[in-house]
Amino acid sequence: MEFIKEIANELVEKNNIPEFSSGDTVTVAYKIKEGNKERIQQFQGVVLQRRGSGTTETFTVRKMSGNIGVERIFPINSPFIESITVNKKGKVRRSRIFYFRGRTGKAARIKEKKVYSSDKK
Repeated sequence: MEFIKEIANELVEKNNIPEFSSGDTVTVAYKIKEGNKERIQQFQGVVLQRRGSGTTETFTVRKMSGNIGVERIFPINSPFIESITVNKKGKVRRSRIFYFRGRTGKAARIKEKKVYSSDKK
């Protein structure tokens, strides 16, 4: 079993992605092919979950488009992901925040986690 995991890790090229978890607001820039053209599209939303491990790890991002919630599942090691930027760190107690789907208005806010840099003391 370990042999299979080692081969899979060698074949998949790792993207250099930042540390993020559920509750964080991220912007995912991914490539879209339309015919023979290729463009980069931004998808900004809240991370609902991260699941899996190794080469099969995925994360789910939810955004509101008008009054409709749109969710998209991205594989971490996808070659179509150009970059991931963390806009805000969210303060949540759960690793999978599916309750967020039923919230609207002020109830759909997530508190922001204070991030202190290590050079200030």
